[in-house]
Amino acid sequence: MTPILAALGTARSVVNVGAGTGSYEPRDRTVLPLEPSSRMIRQRPPHASPAVRAVAEALPLRDNAVDVAMAVLTVHHWTDWRAGLAELRRVAPRQVVLAYDTRLHADFWFVREYVPEIAELELTRPSAPHIADELGTDDVIPMPLAWDFTDGVFPAHWRRPDAYLDPRVRRACSALAQTNPDAVERGIQRLRQDLESGWWHETHQDLLALDEWDAGFRLIVAQN
Repeated sequence: MTPILAALGTARSVVNVGAGTGSYEPRDRTVLPLEPSSRMIRQRPPHASPAVRAVAEALPLRDNAVDVAMAVLTVHHWTDWRAGLAELRRVAPRQVVLAYDTRLHADFWFVREYVPEIAELELTRPSAPHIADELGTDDVIPMPLAWDFTDGVFPAHWRRPDAYLDPRVRRACSALAQTNPDAVERGIQRLRQDLESGWWHETHQDLLALDEWDAGFRLIVAQN
């Protein structure tokens, strides 16, 4: 959260595109959350700013309506990601986008060793370098994941493999939810066996010694 707040700078007004439940929204400035899913809007906590239902490709704002347009782990869900980024540039002079390098996600041990079918999905999505190029910026900040990261993003449990055995964890990961359930179940069964035998821990001793790991998340900051 701290790098995102730092990237917002002195901006007093922020539009949060693909706002979801508002996990990354700042509390010390005016925020307009835009979210296409009614279900996600209903899950926003009472203290969060009221959200407006809208899609990234057609933001209901005039040109330069806010200081910053923010988009956190959402671009890969957009129907037309280039059109969405053009809208970010239209409504704000500064864009702050958290995305990920799809090549690194596709090489995550869970994908490589257990559910390689996920790579097929990941590699069709816009990757952080492509997003930075589209926004015309070289200001790209790596954001490694702490071993005890609490957000439910797909690689969050990179040092806690047992977590992937929990159906609730898997349902919170779009990469798993959108992959063939049979493929995911086969991978989970293999992972369970490798955890019980000790093979996973023996093979991934290098990860167990790390406090943080680069899963490919990148904070992209652009200025018109």
